[in-house]
Amino acid sequence: MGNCMLDQFRKRLRAAARRLRRVERRELQDFRRWAEVTENLVHLSMLVFVPLAIVLVTTLANAVPRLSFLLFPPLAAGSYTLFVDPTSKYSDPKRFVAGLTIGAVCGLGALAVSNSYLTAPGGQFGVNALGAGLAVFATGVVTWPLDIEEPSSYSTALLALLVEPNQRATFVTSIFLASVLVAVLFIIWREQFYEQRATYLYESMSGDDHVLVPMRGDSAGQTAMLGARLAAAHEAGKVVLLDMVADSDAATTKQSLTRDTIQLDIRSENGSESPPARTRLIGDGGDPATAGVSPDKTDLDAEVDWLETHADRIETRTGVSCQVVVASDDGSPAKTTLQTAAETNCDLIVAPYESQHGALTPYLQRLFRSKSDIVVHRSRSDRTRWKQVIVPVRSVSDVAHNMVDFATRLAGRSGRVAVATCIGSRGDRRRAEEMLADLIEPYEGAFETRVPRTSIQTFLSDTASQYDLVMIGASRDRSKASRFISPPTFERLEDVETDIAIVDRGRA
Repeated sequence: MGNCMLDQFRKRLRAAARRLRRVERRELQDFRRWAEVTENLVHLSMLVFVPLAIVLVTTLANAVPRLSFLLFPPLAAGSYTLFVDPTSKYSDPKRFVAGLTIGAVCGLGALAVSNSYLTAPGGQFGVNALGAGLAVFATGVVTWPLDIEEPSSYSTALLALLVEPNQRATFVTSIFLASVLVAVLFIIWREQFYEQRATYLYESMSGDDHVLVPMRGDSAGQTAMLGARLAAAHEAGKVVLLDMVADSDAATTKQSLTRDTIQLDIRSENGSESPPARTRLIGDGGDPATAGVSPDKTDLDAEVDWLETHADRIETRTGVSCQVVVASDDGSPAKTTLQTAAETNCDLIVAPYESQHGALTPYLQRLFRSKSDIVVHRSRSDRTRWKQVIVPVRSVSDVAHNMVDFATRLAGRSGRVAVATCIGSRGDRRRAEEMLADLIEPYEGAFETRVPRTSIQTFLSDTASQYDLVMIGASRDRSKASRFISPPTFERLEDVETDIAIVDRGRA
């Protein structure tokens, strides 16, 4: 009896530990996606690195008592200026150091001149009013032609008027050493973290290269090539072509595959076994010219040959390793697709577009509700290369980063990516342009940004024909009421004859 209770307690403890780990992973994932937004990352960095800089300077000041504590106010303000906008002209370490130091020198010079030649009375702190004006004027005159204007330099110029005569040289030295220390910290942060944030934070930069393509519909071949070109951007990329057959055909399917088949056991969510998926590595051969519409599903030998032909074409044109999976469908193709993606270690599903009564089919809706990253491709032609891609976005987000990353993969070095945001008639154009600049800054490639004063539907109707592909988000973060009042953008683009890719990040 005691052993039984002890075993139950251990099981409950292990279950609680598993739930806690899931919660921790989910919170970490949510934080990572929040930090992908450049504005959030910059403000988070300010909360960490500006206080760290002050700690270092304070430690130095305590170690060297002669260093002046008057340097702290301008140093804190200058540090904020550095980190708040790492790409602005005021976030130049040389400008930061030179501006603060020159401000201190100009302030001391103005103090010397005012004490010698000016007789205007001082204020309650004994500061000569004309001397204060002269300090600010001299700082502006010196920093302007040298192009080292720094807002905090005016603070150091005014603080220099309060320095005791025997501490003036120490004050300038303090300003120089402290600003150099902060500048070094900023350089390390900007070069080693901020400029590399895509590598550290954007999951698609290092993932989404194992692609599963469900071969459904007449445009499956074009969709498979889209998935292959996304995978080809990474050296470890691979493509898995999935076809599903009914349970009644499972035994026949097994006979259709050759003896080099690798068998995978796909299990349902409750742990029970469902019919096995059979994965076959593809070799050379096949005639791409015969890769057209899928043959009759009852001819399983022809079906396998059709899949292999597409796989051969993908390997020949993109150089990406390609596999074929024929899985038995137990009545839920979406579940079979997701289980196959997990068993074949695929982190991205690229599926052909399917609609029903003007909306996505239940199959695609189930995929969008899953934990997998999804791309749904609506093909309007036989296009298999997409060098001109336009990416409309509403804001900087994890999905927006995914779309820009995918667009650069497809366009390559010789292509072009346009990133656009529609602001309407009253939108803030400057803010929109800054948002787009932040979005594309971590990526390499040829970009153009567009900020039209019109609706997204009108903009794409007018301009989509200039591009090979429109890449848009799935708008899954909107409420049901919002989606009812205003349907998702991709549902309003039926008249657009350009290929469309709908992108969504899974919610792990």
